[in-house]
Amino acid sequence: MKGPSGRRDPRSERYVNRELSWLAFNERVLKEAANLDNPLLERLKFLAIFESNLDEFFMVRVSGLIEQESGGITETTPDGLTPTEQLRLIADRALPMRLEGGRLWAKELLPALSAEGIEVIGPHDARLDADAVKEHFERNVFSLCTPLQMEPVSRFPFISNRSLNLAFELEDEEGYKLARIKVPTILPRLVPVDPRTGVYTFLEHVIARNSEAFFPGVHVRAVHRFRVVRDADVEVREIEAADLITAVEQSLNLRRFGDPVLLEYEDDGDTAWADHVRQRLELDELDCWAVPGHLGFDALWELHGIDRKDLKYPQHVPTLRHDLSEPDSIFEAVRSGDVLLHHPYDSFLPVEKFVESASLDDKVAGLKMTLYRVGAKSPIVDSLLDAAQQGKQVAAMVELKARFDESNNLVWSRALEQAGVHVTYGFRDKKVHCKLCLIVRQDPDGVRTYAHIGTGNYNPDTARTYTDLGLFTCDEEVCQDVVELFNTLTGFSKQSAYRKLLVAPYNLREEVIDRIEREIKLHVAQGGGRILFKLNSLVDPEVIDALYEASAAGVEVKLAVRGICCLRPGVKGLSENVEVVSIVGRFLEHSRIYLFENGGDPDVWIGSADMMRRNLDRRIEVLVPVTDKDQVRYLRDDVLLRHFQDNVKAWTMTQEGTYERTDRKGPRFELQEFLTHGPASNLAVREPE
Repeated sequence: MKGPSGRRDPRSERYVNRELSWLAFNERVLKEAANLDNPLLERLKFLAIFESNLDEFFMVRVSGLIEQESGGITETTPDGLTPTEQLRLIADRALPMRLEGGRLWAKELLPALSAEGIEVIGPHDARLDADAVKEHFERNVFSLCTPLQMEPVSRFPFISNRSLNLAFELEDEEGYKLARIKVPTILPRLVPVDPRTGVYTFLEHVIARNSEAFFPGVHVRAVHRFRVVRDADVEVREIEAADLITAVEQSLNLRRFGDPVLLEYEDDGDTAWADHVRQRLELDELDCWAVPGHLGFDALWELHGIDRKDLKYPQHVPTLRHDLSEPDSIFEAVRSGDVLLHHPYDSFLPVEKFVESASLDDKVAGLKMTLYRVGAKSPIVDSLLDAAQQGKQVAAMVELKARFDESNNLVWSRALEQAGVHVTYGFRDKKVHCKLCLIVRQDPDGVRTYAHIGTGNYNPDTARTYTDLGLFTCDEEVCQDVVELFNTLTGFSKQSAYRKLLVAPYNLREEVIDRIEREIKLHVAQGGGRILFKLNSLVDPEVIDALYEASAAGVEVKLAVRGICCLRPGVKGLSENVEVVSIVGRFLEHSRIYLFENGGDPDVWIGSADMMRRNLDRRIEVLVPVTDKDQVRYLRDDVLLRHFQDNVKAWTMTQEGTYERTDRKGPRFELQEFLTHGPASNLAVREPE
């Protein structure tokens, strides 16, 4: 890879740049919005996800690079690029993608919606003068809008992060003026104009159509849409805080006023007003994008919510094992052997029932749980509250530093504390990302501990849209490891050695690399070496180098990496035996599975950890072994290997770090569709709707 300077760093031959790999992932999301095989309203959803992803990328990753550049940092990434070089490469890649998103909306999706009887009209359409629209504006909109002067002013008004705004170019006897109105977020963006005929518009168009109402006696020359993305990468710092809660609250306040990193404005041929806004925001021209089509694709979620089942994926109803439908039966099933669930194909209800048992089951004495992202409404947290009110011993480790969920977690932590739950908040220097639940129960043969260890959050909403795994077990060594890990999370224990669990930052990287090296030795001795990984991101150079060594030794390495992959597959003399695929489909691939063939006795692990430095060095992560032979077979044959049979939703990574639609001959095969009709559970009935 050559940087903007034209030089080639030899490290780039070994590693793909992390930021460019992430952009390649988001490009795959964008291409799903263009994919005619997807239902029309689902294509809108992919476009909304694309913009949301891009916003977060600028809020966190780009803002960090800007800060490094401003601080004069010239330290290079593993692939040999400085912050400045990365920023220029990002600008070269990101803007064309955003322009394609605008073109896709205006030239393909809007006409396709119209053809299906859903018409979205703009601000110049006379139908916006309809009585119903006028009444909506006068009754609900007008009083919520506040015009603010932007020119001439001595102090430029604050423009909140990701808000959609209208800039009004005005003229009166005193000359040219510029004002701004923030589009109210409390109101729906989608406004029915005539729902009987399927005609809609967006709220900003209603405001623009009635601009004279805000500026009587002033000539409105033009109205333009724009939005600002701000730095949201505010880490929890000491900042004179007495405790972690105060530190998080102060950091959240700082985030609201993060520096601008991107200005997007409507590409309507007029740029003078935008140049003024850019200068006031102190942004470079590279950070100012004129985009066509539409601004604020989050409104497409509302369009996706229109009741047109014929334009969406068929409803998916998870399966539910009979023996997991009630708390008593869950404990009985787990005593008979480990239970593996694969969401969203298997219902999340057993996980909820497992936690609910803490309050309903008289035999349950206590419960411990980690909470990272649980959602604004959480039956899981409700069960913890009920358990505490029933006098059970309940402890919760709430991660206050879960990015963009800090406020929600603060609310839950206070509610839990008020109910009598023992709440702890983790550590200043690392995040608690592992997904653990432990129940202590008085069984007929004595006190027994039960554990649930997952790859995803305890969130029933995301459990319907993210692919994740969860293991129920009462294995004594695993449960004892979980007990002792909770002592680290909630107390002052510094334990770093565990019986069966792999725990970051203590031993997880080393144990994974040790298993790669074991696979090499076994392959050299007897052949048949194979490594299968499924994860969200592969970034850590040490793990990548170990996989390169495995490839060089002849070990077959198959990697299903949804997002960032900094390893280069298929490079002669480096990674000839490595294949990388990425699946972007109806469900977000989120589970992490690590399988080593181990001489015919597969060694399989699931858990919360991706192979990234932040996960391995700055987070508490857990991998747990899967030992049941049927579960191992399922994970290997029906999940991991079938990633490499998908010829519908799979993308194959090239050695340059780009992706191509997987071109595999044979009958059509889509992994997620296959798993929808072939759940992990053997005793399956449909979950009640």
